[in-house]
Amino acid sequence: MNKYMELAIAEAQKGIRNGHGGPFGSVIVKNGVVIGKGHNQVVKNQDPTCHGEIMAIHDACHTLGSFDLSDCEIYTTAEPCPMCLGAIMWSNIKKVYYGCNIFDTEVIGFRDNVFYEMNKTGQKDKLLKELDREQCLKLFDEYQNIKDKVNY
Repeated sequence: MNKYMELAIAEAQKGIRNGHGGPFGSVIVKNGVVIGKGHNQVVKNQDPTCHGEIMAIHDACHTLGSFDLSDCEIYTTAEPCPMCLGAIMWSNIKKVYYGCNIFDTEVIGFRDNVFYEMNKTGQKDKLLKELDREQCLKLFDEYQNIKDKVNY
């Protein structure tokens, strides 16, 4: 077994044994060193965004003092949901290793596949509605005119 996946599994076990949330644990590695760990804390924190990958990203960013996790890899017990995959991409993690896939996750009662199917079924159009675009574009213009900003 891969030693980093073993650590991700241990993180997940810590979470489920303490009633923090589902069986999802993650570790982030840079140059062979674990710089972040996390497990699902949705139930513990009463916050649907506290997935294992997100918690590991928070920990790694804190460790490095940066929001940029370039040259890092994440090991996670399940294929990342769309929210976590977005966070992984925004943080510039270069590789994702996962254990269980979205179909395995569905079998134990999680609904990740619903999010992947949104575009196919037209549900996205029922959820999203553009509103007050012109006023929001002014906000974007204000931001665009800031010198020396970091875009992420």
